[in-house]
Amino acid sequence: MQHGPAVRRRKLGAELRALRTSAGLTSGQAARLVGWHQSKVSRIETGTSGVKPADVRLLLDAYGVADSQLRELLMVLAGADDSGGRHHWWHAYRGVLPPTYRDFISLESQAGTMRTLETTVVPGLLQTPEYARAVTRAAVEGLSEERLDTLVEVRLARQDVLRADPPLELSAVLDEAVLRREVGGPGVMARQLERLVEAARLPQVRLQVLPFTAGAHIGVTGPFVIFSFSSTADLDVVVLDHLTSSLYLERKEDLRVYSEAFNTLQIHALSPEDSLDFIAGTAAGA
Repeated sequence: MQHGPAVRRRKLGAELRALRTSAGLTSGQAARLVGWHQSKVSRIETGTSGVKPADVRLLLDAYGVADSQLRELLMVLAGADDSGGRHHWWHAYRGVLPPTYRDFISLESQAGTMRTLETTVVPGLLQTPEYARAVTRAAVEGLSEERLDTLVEVRLARQDVLRADPPLELSAVLDEAVLRREVGGPGVMARQLERLVEAARLPQVRLQVLPFTAGAHIGVTGPFVIFSFSSTADLDVVVLDHLTSSLYLERKEDLRVYSEAFNTLQIHALSPEDSLDFIAGTAAGA
């Protein structure tokens, strides 16, 4: 269990170690191939020190890694822009966003799929500007209007991942409370529900509602997010949000437990088709 910035370093290091092993090289041999001291390879692989994109490229070349998708993902985790020209726009908000949030955005921008359980609010990727503003104002007390504007701007910029090529595939299970809780007033909530109806019709979005009639369920302990990467499952991570920080779970056991929990939630939730009707009906009655 690691806080955000360490997660990327640890995952990147673990993947580089696995690739080195697959190439049949010791850390000392790898170091000699790229002209480094063995301790530098060890620090990178254990995640105890950062690594530049150029250094990752050297190692991938030395290990004979030809998979372009995997190379790109590891390069981006090291801080490089991706080949699609998408810059790390969140770096411009370094003075505003905490490291854990910046790391969350980084993972979100490169993940192939995102599975999320939401028990209280609409997922950030599906929020309207007005809803995002109301939620942010309530969640962070004492915000100046300028800082509030910036945080909402970031929330909306994150939504570009759903319009990327290829887009992030989002699967979300929403507790009925998400739809019933009036955030920002009736008008704001009505528009937000309409937005969910629109999102539910997108091919890259799968929305399911967990109605109150489902009773107690495995998700009562709180919301979570599972990021998965198409190149390698070793980079998958579970994110748990708390009031002042986020926790990142990387162990295979944790990933298995949360993946099984999400599958169970999907089984007990309404089907995507019935969920769309449920959301539309709630919007009509709002």
